[in-house]
Amino acid sequence: MSGEAAREHDGRFGTFGGRYVPETLVAALEELETAWRDARADPGFETELDACLRDFVGRPTAFTRAPRLSTQAGGAMIWLKREDLAHTGAHKINNTVGQVLLAQRMGKTRIIAETGAGQHGVATATACARYGLACEVYMGAEDARRQSLNVFRMKLLGARVHEVDSGSRTLKDATNEAMRDWMGSVGDTHYILGSVVGPHPFPTIVRELQSVIGVECRAQCLDVLGGLPDAVIACVGGGSNAAGIFAPFVADQGVRLVGVEAGGRGNEPGQHAAPLTFGSPGILHGSLSYVLQDQEGQTSDVHSCSAGLDYPGVGPEHAFWKDSGRVEYAVANDAEALEAFQTLSRLEGIIPALETAHAISTAMTIAGSMPAERHVVVNCSGRGDKDVQEAMRLLGV
Repeated sequence: MSGEAAREHDGRFGTFGGRYVPETLVAALEELETAWRDARADPGFETELDACLRDFVGRPTAFTRAPRLSTQAGGAMIWLKREDLAHTGAHKINNTVGQVLLAQRMGKTRIIAETGAGQHGVATATACARYGLACEVYMGAEDARRQSLNVFRMKLLGARVHEVDSGSRTLKDATNEAMRDWMGSVGDTHYILGSVVGPHPFPTIVRELQSVIGVECRAQCLDVLGGLPDAVIACVGGGSNAAGIFAPFVADQGVRLVGVEAGGRGNEPGQHAAPLTFGSPGILHGSLSYVLQDQEGQTSDVHSCSAGLDYPGVGPEHAFWKDSGRVEYAVANDAEALEAFQTLSRLEGIIPALETAHAISTAMTIAGSMPAERHVVVNCSGRGDKDVQEAMRLLGV
């Protein structure tokens, strides 16, 4: 596994990260950190995880050339790292199977999770069904409306779904409720955080479990392209798919890394979900990172057409990468994402998640500015089946 260079022993990435939680969670986080450290040192854990990723998740995922999309962009060749082909249709399953195995090592019998677009909830319910653990998922009521198909999938897999009606009724509020649950149930419950956010050690654990994407992608580039790509691009909400593909390339200074945030409807507060672009350092859900907040430090409302990017914070390692200059962060707005959603579908026969469509939009712009012999890789973080009904509504179909 990779990406440890930025991490200090206190769970920080430069000045970001840390553990800002109520006393009731400190022991649970210390237990998790110990279990993770022991698991990484145990060849049996790695063997079991690798077998599950291969035989259940379907890894390695494909590395697909997108020639018609590249012609449309008018420049470099665009390649897709196909996390949409992983079991359940997104990268989220890489993290959930690993954390379920950790939960079993700790003797936990109940799993809770938060979800926005529903893919993390589905992946958590899937892993729990596979290993026989009870599962409860918290989801904002607005996200449940947008992602009703995934709500049914979670229930079909045996999970109990709690729709959260407080606040903006989206991912931030679902995370709040999941954290409250965990504070009262740490004895038998493990909380599977779905992204590289939250208190230490979650950002490290999730990044390490997702780094299988970048490890595979780097090897595929060397094999297929005969060298490393010129750029790697991924969408960023909490940031797990981006951290997973970026981390194994961070030491390769010749590879341009670009994260794409949700530009929403505009640059005004409440109209977007781009904390790295418009936010400032603050504490949210247990760690210090970039947060969308007002002058009093109150978390701002956010908006994105994609439920998975509709979050006012971002993982602390992304904050470190931004301030260090190693990763560039851009925005794609709702209209650009919806256009890319349709373009990839029509030109390549691949319907992407609306989250992924943000990265596709920016990748086309970047590829169009580069010579034809260059190579741009996009992390196709999820498939768009879950978004078809919402896209129909937004497009007025």
